[in-house]
Amino acid sequence: MQKGEARPRQPDHLGGAARGQGGGGGGERAERVPAGVMEVPAGLMLEPSLYTIKAIFILDSFGQRLLAKYYDDMFPSMKEQKCFEKNVFKKTHKTDSEIAFLEGLTIVYKSSIDLFFYVVGSPHENELMLMSVLTCLFETLNHMLRKNVEKRTLVENMDAVFLVVDEIVDGGVILESDPQQVIQKLNFRMNPEPAAYGFVLFDYITGNSEHSEIMSERFYK
Repeated sequence: MQKGEARPRQPDHLGGAARGQGGGGGGERAERVPAGVMEVPAGLMLEPSLYTIKAIFILDSFGQRLLAKYYDDMFPSMKEQKCFEKNVFKKTHKTDSEIAFLEGLTIVYKSSIDLFFYVVGSPHENELMLMSVLTCLFETLNHMLRKNVEKRTLVENMDAVFLVVDEIVDGGVILESDPQQVIQKLNFRMNPEPAAYGFVLFDYITGNSEHSEIMSERFYK
């Protein structure tokens, strides 16, 4: 009696678990799966991330908002945003930690005199990346405000603070995490020509330079 010709065995891409525990039924199932295809549990599927920032906000020592920028619709109304900020402040203002988890979000924060700085990311976001954004924001403002990062000087220079935040994060995507690069970019935006008068961006913004009036005339021509 002539023996039947042996069929080549299909490559096993799914491992033993996909073959099943009993009989040929599991083997037939494995052969029906296209070669090279892996089954991924739905729970492990994550949306791609460009190190997305969900929110940045600065509160005073009473938990009142001084600046806030939200980059998605997780809190669509002002009321919801302020409620979230209030809850974050309650959880963090008396602790020495730098990371908190609240409402399924990762929050890194830092305090300075009578200010609290917060950067909010998704629950699976890298805490070190969030911290780099927070550090960049604080160090840039520290340079701008001449190491006097407190409520009064921050409020007096709020336009400059918004410029700094927008240079670091745009639409929730991190653009820059190096304070020196942020300062240089802002200097170029405000004064693209050579600084013939020794112009410095933050001197101009804060009105601390004797050349601020001259540069104001040049800027608004």
